[in-house]
Amino acid sequence: MGLDKLDLGIIALYLAGITLFGLRFRKKQRSLRDYFLADRDIPWWAISLSIVAAETSTLTIIGTPGLAYDTNLTFLQVVMGYIVGRAIISFVLLPHYFRGDLYTAYELIERRFGKKLRSLTAGLFLMTRAAAEGVRIYAVAIVVAIALGTGEIASIAIITALTLLYTFEGGLAAVIWTDVVQTVIYVGGTLVGLFTILHLAPGGWPAIHSVAESAGNLRVFDFTPDLWKPYTFWAGLIGGTFFTTASHGTDQLIVQRLLAARNQRQSAAALLCSGIAVFFLFALFLLVGVMLFAFYHVPSANFGKADRIYPTFIVSQMPHGISGLLIAAILAAAMSNLSAALNSLSSSSIIDFYLQRHPQIDERRKIQLSRVATLLWALLLFGLAVLSLHRVGRVIEVGLQIASVAYGALLGVFLLGVLTRRANQAGAMVGMLCGFVAELYIWLGTRVPWTWYVAIGTLITFGVGYLGSVLAEKKSI
Repeated sequence: MGLDKLDLGIIALYLAGITLFGLRFRKKQRSLRDYFLADRDIPWWAISLSIVAAETSTLTIIGTPGLAYDTNLTFLQVVMGYIVGRAIISFVLLPHYFRGDLYTAYELIERRFGKKLRSLTAGLFLMTRAAAEGVRIYAVAIVVAIALGTGEIASIAIITALTLLYTFEGGLAAVIWTDVVQTVIYVGGTLVGLFTILHLAPGGWPAIHSVAESAGNLRVFDFTPDLWKPYTFWAGLIGGTFFTTASHGTDQLIVQRLLAARNQRQSAAALLCSGIAVFFLFALFLLVGVMLFAFYHVPSANFGKADRIYPTFIVSQMPHGISGLLIAAILAAAMSNLSAALNSLSSSSIIDFYLQRHPQIDERRKIQLSRVATLLWALLLFGLAVLSLHRVGRVIEVGLQIASVAYGALLGVFLLGVLTRRANQAGAMVGMLCGFVAELYIWLGTRVPWTWYVAIGTLITFGVGYLGSVLAEKKSI
């Protein structure tokens, strides 16, 4: 069928509307606290929806259905770990973040260990977040190229430029409130998509259920004691717990939102409620993939890549108007995630690095430099997304792998800081280096599934870091 003028009109209206909405917040940025923390005056429910938006990117919307199309629902076991990880953060890390006036996660590391380790952890965040975000933006290009027929590079440029515009001007307040709108749009759009597939599939749900069950697509739990399978119950629950404790407890992308809450209690409420919402969303996206398998019932290779299946269905099968709404919904997820990345990368660059060397500049100059940093990161992410073209497999797994490589080292250092008193900066730095190198080796040189990366890296970082601290202490005596 393809998109018609109605669909294109809906997409254009969304892009213009969300950009103008985000620009409404530009007059409220009088200080760095306003620009990067929204003056710590965001209600918990808005932060919760913003966390959901940051966590469920275009990778989720197009990659998760593709994963379920090829396999089954066992990825939900990982999402169960996501909920456990949030509970751990609420009790272990959040109390430390709300002691003092922190802007970034890595200020906590300086307070506990020193400036060198703060710079090291912040630098690792900047490096891996930028690499993972490049893959996420590339995922947008898949959708836009299929929907609009534009080239992939042009598609990346359009989304990056529009997102940069309101993030550059409005700071974190614009990011969070546009996230709220965009979350409603893409959740509503996905629900519309699900019911449309039900309507279009011959025989409806009974026929879909029969095909999916016979193919094993409806399996949720896998208790196989196999370390080489990524989505068993053990890998999912343990790996998901470690992954989320790291991603939501040490990654500035999420921690920045938690610090924008009015108090610790509201921050914890936002975090825990987002876990329930994310579980619902992943179940929804996986179910869409199962239904698409029952609808097409052909190998994913017929579409080129599994990630192309859902966008192809939207453009070729859905009624006009609904297809435009769903493409707008996918773009909403992309823009919300990109805006979050730009703001968090900018905040860490300015606060963890620039202001450490130039602390005396005034607030107006700080905001100007923050906007310049946002622009520079947008250009870098555009370049990384272009490099990702034709070089990645299933986008959701590649994105998770890249993020996981650093998370173990980061989480290990944070746990050394909050759970032990004997750990020192020298030992923690050695542990972090060992944990990161071990994760790189596991990623590039072994068949260990990504679900185990963070757990292994955390244990190595914590163990080596603690032992190194004890030995350094004895040597100094």
